Amino acid sequence: MPLALLALAIGAFGIGTTEFVIMGLLPEVAGDFGVSIPTAGFLVTGYALGVVLGAPLMTVLGTKISRKRMLMLLIGLFVVGNVLSAVAPAFGVMLAGRVVASLAHGAFFGIGSVVAAELVAPEKKAGAIAMMFTGLTVANVVGVPLGTLVGQTLGWRMTFAIVAALGVVGLAGIAKLIPDLPKPQGVRLRHELAAFRNVQVLLAMAMTVLGFGGVFAAVTYLAPMMTDVAGYADSSVTWLLVLFGLGMVAGNLIGGKFADRALMPLLFISLGALAVVLALFTFTAHNKIAAAVTIALIGALGFATVPPLQKRVLDQASGAPTLASAVSIGAFNLGNALSAWLGGIVIAAGLGYTAPNWVGAALAGSALVLAILSAALERRSAAVPSLVVTGTAPAEQPTPVHH
Repeated sequence: MPLALLALAIGAFGIGTTEFVIMGLLPEVAGDFGVSIPTAGFLVTGYALGVVLGAPLMTVLGTKISRKRMLMLLIGLFVVGNVLSAVAPAFGVMLAGRVVASLAHGAFFGIGSVVAAELVAPEKKAGAIAMMFTGLTVANVVGVPLGTLVGQTLGWRMTFAIVAALGVVGLAGIAKLIPDLPKPQGVRLRHELAAFRNVQVLLAMAMTVLGFGGVFAAVTYLAPMMTDVAGYADSSVTWLLVLFGLGMVAGNLIGGKFADRALMPLLFISLGALAVVLALFTFTAHNKIAAAVTIALIGALGFATVPPLQKRVLDQASGAPTLASAVSIGAFNLGNALSAWLGGIVIAAGLGYTAPNWVGAALAGSALVLAILSAALERRSAAVPSLVVTGTAPAEQPTPVHH
């Protein structure tokens, strides 16, 4: 794998840290601003919606300049947003900082996925994409737990200040290691939008929304669930997030390895197992050991879907991959926003901190249904040409000539 992929992984590490670290700090942020846990959950929802909106907007703007320069500008925007969050005097200002930082997220991973795929041979595309996303998963093993620990000991503001510094490191890595790729030629918005007429692209994105939404339904409220239900101390949230991150790393690597060989079977297995595990989490959350194992499994199964879903979008939108790839990343975060919102609703309704797990199971199960539908449509589409040929063969026989 090219060394340039390391630069993408560094940027992904910083972005992954700021996206997920809020999960371990919701109680601290809520207490500092005097808001409820469900209200503090809007910091997750707001970030996710910012990704959804920012992904297509920033990607379209990125067609005007070279991909390397656009990646640098996106990381710069990410740094500004995290600095704003770190110094926020009120909850609304912090929410605005989260949204500013999130605007860079989708386009970074979307453009980064295209760059990563272009740097390697066709049969290694999924592996290259997985390598970039390794930065995101490693963030959950190192960045998020450390950020949570720092936030609980030195204050959550220090966490976001450190994340901003990580962004500066990522910016330097991109400037140094990413080749000076030329500006995309012949890219037209109408051409890029044409990819969304492909039903398989839309189905892949819908699977992304529902499948990854299932993961976030559970982990958004992981901190209060583990302290109030499982009986863990606040300090234990750090190593529980490490387990989640380790699961993410394992799932991402497995997904990258098998997506090039058996993409749809991998999706069937991972989404089906994810739905089952999320449903079981409602019960295992009451036992410390069982809860810890379940958290790792959720991370692994959830991120096993990332490389195959991203590759499927790139394959189905091969003629115009940039915008579709970025919107696909937005789809991940639309799932995050949807599940965080739904999870907050069931908690606010008095159903308890484990209720979001049922929401997650339903979302993952729905993604499995769409995966089955997608595979069925693909088989039907592949069979149509042969049916046409078979049906027309008799008509193509030579007509006897009568003298």
